[in-house]
Amino acid sequence: MGSAPSTPRRGEAFSPETAEYLIGTFIGDKSFPLSSEFWQKLLELPIHVQWPSDRVQEACELLAKNNGQTRHLAKILFHMACCLQESMSISGVPPFVYEKAVNAAYISSVFLKHLIESFRGEYVELHLSLDDNETIPMDVLGDQTIENFVMRNVLNFIASVDVSANTYVLHLELLNFMIIAMSTQLLCGPSPGPHDVNPFLDAAMAQDSSLVCSVVRRLLLNFITRSGAPFNRASYSVFYEGSQSSVLQRVGSAAANIVLLPFSYLVSSRGDGSRNPLADSSLHVLLVLIHHHKCVVSEDYSATENNKENQYFSDNPYCKALEHAVDCELDRVDVEGNAHSGQLVKLPFASLFDTLGICLADEAAVLLLYSLLQGNSAFLEYVLVRTDMDTLLMPILEALYNAPRRTANQIYMLLIILLILSQDSSFNASIHKLILTGVPWYKERLLHQTSLGSLLVIILIRTVQYNLSKLRDVYLHTTCLATLANMAPHVHRLSAYASQRLVSLFDMLSRKYNKLADRRDNKLHNEKGNLIEGNSLIEDMSTELHIYTDFLRLVLEIINAILTYALPRNPEVVYAIMHRQEVFQPFKNHPRFSELLENIYTVLDFFNSRMDAQRVSGDWSVKEVLQVIIVNCRSWRGDGMKMFTQLRFTYEQESHPEEFFIPYVWQLVLSRWGLTFNPAAINLFPIDLPTDCIFYGG
Repeated sequence: MGSAPSTPRRGEAFSPETAEYLIGTFIGDKSFPLSSEFWQKLLELPIHVQWPSDRVQEACELLAKNNGQTRHLAKILFHMACCLQESMSISGVPPFVYEKAVNAAYISSVFLKHLIESFRGEYVELHLSLDDNETIPMDVLGDQTIENFVMRNVLNFIASVDVSANTYVLHLELLNFMIIAMSTQLLCGPSPGPHDVNPFLDAAMAQDSSLVCSVVRRLLLNFITRSGAPFNRASYSVFYEGSQSSVLQRVGSAAANIVLLPFSYLVSSRGDGSRNPLADSSLHVLLVLIHHHKCVVSEDYSATENNKENQYFSDNPYCKALEHAVDCELDRVDVEGNAHSGQLVKLPFASLFDTLGICLADEAAVLLLYSLLQGNSAFLEYVLVRTDMDTLLMPILEALYNAPRRTANQIYMLLIILLILSQDSSFNASIHKLILTGVPWYKERLLHQTSLGSLLVIILIRTVQYNLSKLRDVYLHTTCLATLANMAPHVHRLSAYASQRLVSLFDMLSRKYNKLADRRDNKLHNEKGNLIEGNSLIEDMSTELHIYTDFLRLVLEIINAILTYALPRNPEVVYAIMHRQEVFQPFKNHPRFSELLENIYTVLDFFNSRMDAQRVSGDWSVKEVLQVIIVNCRSWRGDGMKMFTQLRFTYEQESHPEEFFIPYVWQLVLSRWGLTFNPAAINLFPIDLPTDCIFYGG
């Protein structure tokens, strides 16, 4: 490609020919050793040099062709790690050190992403090893692999260097690099297998526990503090040569679409208070790290491809660090009174709680909250003693209210969070003491001075109704009703509207049940001549009928629990049952429901007799009926009521949660990341939507 044009000194202008030569040399077929001055010249390229998008694609393809011979990807990764080491090893780091690190991370990201998403074959080959005769400057690599050296320094920088005006963009670019480096997971199947190749993820998992804890803490602090992008020309002159539209355009329009998220993101998201690039990227990286599970094969077994008996999942240190995170405001001791040994992630739980409350419109934040509540007992305990539970519950309930605009997975996560919280009796009691002045997003009815507990009952019942008409998912039904069952014995002054919805839920399910039973009976009568086809359909109907039977029984158990343990405190529930008592009549002698209906009719008989004793001529107003119920609630002793075992449902993760969470995390990352990823390369989950919906949705 000819001799290199003379390289200007810092501060002087680079000519386009110089940039053309340096990039051309990087992607060419001539291998430059690590010690060559070429690498320093490449990393000092200025921001404003432009390349059109077709040239970027051509450059990526040329590097892919020559990288096996030149190992230039491994070499620029090596220099990126060295730049990061330099930026951490001296005080008063000059800006150009950060600039070189940004350049190295940027160029690495461009070509690494292309290699990953254009890969074809049985395993990813990135040619990350160096030639045996390669001289390592100052032997900084030691016995480490390139990927381990890179990830150790990237994670060290993220964990140890504070986010400031000088380091903000580098932090953001390194997080972007990590997402690209870990995107090899997208090439793997939905179930992790022993032959999956994820070199950078595996390297991240191999870091020592102190670094892992520091990284988890820093990523969560980035999420909590939500530092804004420092748009300061004095601090960022290198990124603002000329007009805003020329920010980092050296690879032309492809920069915004192919790789350089942080720079285009900084400009495009400045006016959007709901997005914070550093917080979002930190959260995405954390979710990928904590939900990664590496499948390995027992050492004493020669595995066959389909034999899973000798496969197991190695421990995930990031997941363990998150599970053992503690509140930095408290000196935690274990149950035996001993101080915790080893390093722990110390976080401001109060700030984390408040930030989650602000961010729960984001599906990724919902997944973080689930991960904390499900895995970290200290954080769960902290949440349960907060008196302002509406901080978390109101955005959750609003999201469920808008279920048609949410993904099925997000609805599951939200409901599981509520189920986990409802396992605690103090939570179930406290939510009825918190009175809401209004619920502006609830449009069907004016909810004034409603308790948080009543609103939770209303939204759960509404979710069941939505599921019946749209999703028809048994697991979703079960989770809603299980949460209501956990709450039932602790219900206190349930509102009139919530009480009406509870009885209406039984009525709706009973009508579905009766309709299905009639269809099955008619099918039994009409299909006598076609036994094979008829039996299959009848069997399906019988199975669905059995499911509805269980749902109806569970609703009756919920009503029973309120009447058995909390009747004096819930006159509106009694009124709702009396007002719609005819809906229970058809099931009075049903073998699955009769024992549960006995208690309901004991209550009805008691209050109906009191009403009859006080009946006067003319119609009763609602207020008068309710007043009679309130008076007689005080004299209620529960005579004749059968005591059933209190229902208590708990949430347990599936035995192989990674099969759900790894694809789910990456779907979230791609939908919020702002960059495209070749859909033809994705094996982790099915691509059944238009590409622009998958990769640009939010």
